Amino acid sequence: MVDNPPPGHELADRMALTTPAQVRAIGHPLRTTILQLLHERAATVTELASALERPKSTVAHHVEVLTREGLLRVVRTRRVRAIEERFYGRTARMFYVSAEPSAAGEQAPTDFNDFEVAARESATAFEQGRLWGFIRHARISEDQASAFWERMAELVAEFDRAPRSGDTVYGFAVGIYPTDHPALPFED
Repeated sequence: MVDNPPPGHELADRMALTTPAQVRAIGHPLRTTILQLLHERAATVTELASALERPKSTVAHHVEVLTREGLLRVVRTRRVRAIEERFYGRTARMFYVSAEPSAAGEQAPTDFNDFEVAARESATAFEQGRLWGFIRHARISEDQASAFWERMAELVAEFDRAPRSGDTVYGFAVGIYPTDHPALPFED
């Protein structure tokens, strides 16, 4: 497989979201979609508005929020007539919410949930019989769970770097979480 690292400008592999404002910024579905589009390449507000079929002013507002919080930046400009067009790009391939509390003592929102987004996005695929997934339960240590998470993060990074081709955008959701699933007692 040829490694085709999108989106064509320098960016970090991973960025920890350390402030509540950053977490809130990615918690909005339109902003998440903007970030996903910018995995392909840098784009102008006009291009994003066209792809999203939303008013340019609405998209500009959300791009400004993402830029202010450090998730996007201007990666190049182009002069079109008397106007300088800005191309926005992601600052990292992957964003993750840091478990560390902020220095100011602010609490990050606790209602941000990638699986809620995935459930909403995947409804049509489910109805069409095109949703593939697994769910498994295993009684393992927290260290083992962390090791699995690191391996999943590597798989997500591979998915992010996959060469862009085809006509369909696929979603990819992974997670590991503690449950209150019943367990048999250990044998003596």
